[in-house]
Amino acid sequence: MKRFLLVLVVIASLACTASPVLAEEPASTTVPAPVAAAPAAKESAAIANLTNVNTATAKELEKLPGVGKKSADAIVAYRTEKGPFKTSKDLLKVNGVGKKTLEKIQPLIRFE
Repeated sequence: MKRFLLVLVVIASLACTASPVLAEEPASTTVPAPVAAAPAAKESAAIANLTNVNTATAKELEKLPGVGKKSADAIVAYRTEKGPFKTSKDLLKVNGVGKKTLEKIQPLIRFE
């Protein structure tokens, strides 16, 4: 019985001295996650980053994959002569823009 009481006293004293340490929460070293933008804000930001084929210069169009100087000049000339593009399929009417090029640039362009 004395042994049991001794063990109980030791455990109780350890619990009293350890509890303040255990109660403390470790300092966080993680950076809080940024607040997610609203879907509409993300969408409008993504649209703003797209190349507008109706207003882009030839130099800006050259930055698109598969569009070289000749194709970019042809897009600007076609747009100047025929008016603005309405859909991506309209670009297929431009000499030098084929289906493969259109597939590459379609996610990167807009028409407004």
